[in-house]
Order: sequence, then C-alpha cells, then structure tokens
Amino acid sequence: MLGGLKALFYICAMLPDAAYMQRCLDLAQLGKGSVSPNPMVGAVLVYNGRVIGEGWHRVYGEAHAEVNCLESVSEGNKHLVPESTMYVSLEPCAHYGKTPPCAVRLVEERVKKVVICNDDPFEKVDGRGLQILQAAGIETITGLLKEKGLWLNRRFFCFHKQQRPYVILKWAQTTNGYFAPYGNKRYQLSNELSARLVHKWRTEEAAIMVGTNTALADDPQLTARLWSGKQPLRLVIDRSLVLPGSLKVFNNDAKTWVFNDVKYDEVANVRYVKVNFDNLPAAILTELYKANIQSVIIEGGATLLNSFIEKGLWDEARVITAGTTLPHGIAAPLLIRGNKACDMQLDTDMLSLYVNNESTYPYVEGMEL
Repeated sequence: MLGGLKALFYICAMLPDAAYMQRCLDLAQLGKGSVSPNPMVGAVLVYNGRVIGEGWHRVYGEAHAEVNCLESVSEGNKHLVPESTMYVSLEPCAHYGKTPPCAVRLVEERVKKVVICNDDPFEKVDGRGLQILQAAGIETITGLLKEKGLWLNRRFFCFHKQQRPYVILKWAQTTNGYFAPYGNKRYQLSNELSARLVHKWRTEEAAIMVGTNTALADDPQLTARLWSGKQPLRLVIDRSLVLPGSLKVFNNDAKTWVFNDVKYDEVANVRYVKVNFDNLPAAILTELYKANIQSVIIEGGATLLNSFIEKGLWDEARVITAGTTLPHGIAAPLLIRGNKACDMQLDTDMLSLYVNNESTYPYVEGMEL
C-alpha cells in the first residue's frame, strides 16, 4: 500500500512539469508559418509554482522564445529569475546566427534549472546548448513530452536528420474513390470550408507543387488567397517546357520553380531547375534541401502523387473525401505504407490524416496538423 501511495505522489508531483511543457508547445504553435526555417519554440519561466514569464519565437530573424520569455518578466519579478525554472520546447541554441545564443543568455540570467522537450539536431547546436548550461552548473532535464515536440517540429527534424524536406501529400476524392473526371477540365470536389483550410495549410509550408497536367487542366494560382499569411514557393513539373507562360503559376503573386530536363535559368520570378527525371521525387527533394526548403505540400495530380508514394518519399497525407460521387474518372492515388492517424469532419467533407508507417514522427492524439 505504501508503495502505491509513493507512486501516486510521484505521478502527481510530475503533473505540473508536464503542464508547463504543454504550455510551451501551445505557445510554440503561435509561430507556425512565421519562423521557418527555424523551429517553433515556446518557453515558460516558473518560480515556486508561479509563472513569471512566457514567450515564443514569433518571427524568423527576431528574438527566440527564451529571450522573449525573459523579457516578459516584470521588474518586480526579475530578482526571482535565479531561483526559477525555465521550461522550453527545444534545446536552447548555442551559436551566433540572426540572434545571440539563448544558452548563454540563460547562463547570464543565472536561471536555476532548465527543462527541455527535445534536443536540437541542427549541427550548430546538437547538444552544445546543453553543454553550456551544464558547464555553468544549471540543472537540466530533457525529453519531457518529447513525442509531442517531435510532431510539432516534424518539418525541422526531418530536414536536419534525414536531409530532405518534410513531404505532405494532399488530395480530394469522391466517396467512390475518384480523383477527378477525365479530360482537361477544372473540377472542384471539396466544399468551401475545406478550400479555406487548404489555403491555411499553404501559408504553413515552404513550398507547394503540382504536375504538368494539373497546371494545364486547372491553371491553378497555388497561392493562399483565402487565408492571411505568407505565400509558399510554387513548384511545377514541366519536363520539356511545354507550359505556356500565360498560366497563373507564372504570374507575379509568388516565386515559381520549374523542374525540367532542358535548362537552368532564371527569368524574373521564375527559376528553371534542371533535374534527373529517372528518379524525379528524389531529385526534387535534393534540390529543395540544397535551397533550405524544409517542407513541401504536393497537391496533384495523381501521377505526381503516386510517384512519391511509390518511392516511399512522403511523411503525411491529408485526404479530403467529398460527399459526392462520380460515375467514372481518374482513380485517386493508392496510399501504401500509411497508417490512418485521425479523421475530422469538415461539413460535408471528411478529412483523413495518414502518416507514413516508417516515420519517426508519429502523430500524437490531440495535436494540431
């Protein structure tokens, strides 16, 4: 009985730590779409069970979460910082980049203890932040809610650990499994709510890509017009450079890359990137990695989506099933090596999230996409 009481006491004692780290993760989400290629990071400073500071990384190139957290401490509470615990969702940075190293700032502020969700795999950090803290005698704990942290910053971790962008597949299909009707004609399957959500997703990823046939048939703009935020880099496949310059993907609303096997060139806001079409998915991801593009959402067509699926070069798939049918048409992509993570009703549509079953960044229930 005594052992059970001790275990219960230990569990209860650990709950506040988890709650503070969850707050860090919630704060970190506020930087989504604004901090890439940096990770999303949140920080909370706690003295004797009382939060005296909070912060998150708001905009790329500006102050990191730890600094914003420390700066939020009121004048009347600044004397408490040396006796406080900093909770932070990623290992404090250890290098001079756009901003000074956060680990050094924590040492200067004489923070008593630092609790960390995830280690930072970036080569200029990668344990060095921890070393700086520990060398200064600051107590450190790592790994608290690490699975949630991995999901939150899956794009960042994939890019630095696997040396490629994080790949999101997205398509809409009918309830009887069709992707689109036959013929080069634009056809809207999903409803207005789904359309707005898709535009929100576009603001959250570094790049968006379609194939040649989709560019010709749909003449998409590939911009976020229904949601406020940054425009993604537009990517289009055009092996023999047959797409007319009048297509919307070549307008001035955003920058565009054209993957082809003819030439390297750059004209105005359009860059032509010559790649090897023998293994197109891998070639594209290599070029994006070299350009520090951390994520890409592939919106079609079926041939392009299937090519990434067949090579296993995808991380998650967002499949919108519309409440409609088609008598015939192009079959929706066949997703292999995928586990369904969750479903979400979007009025008349159903959104299903799938995660590659070989992924090291599994979905955590309750976390945002």
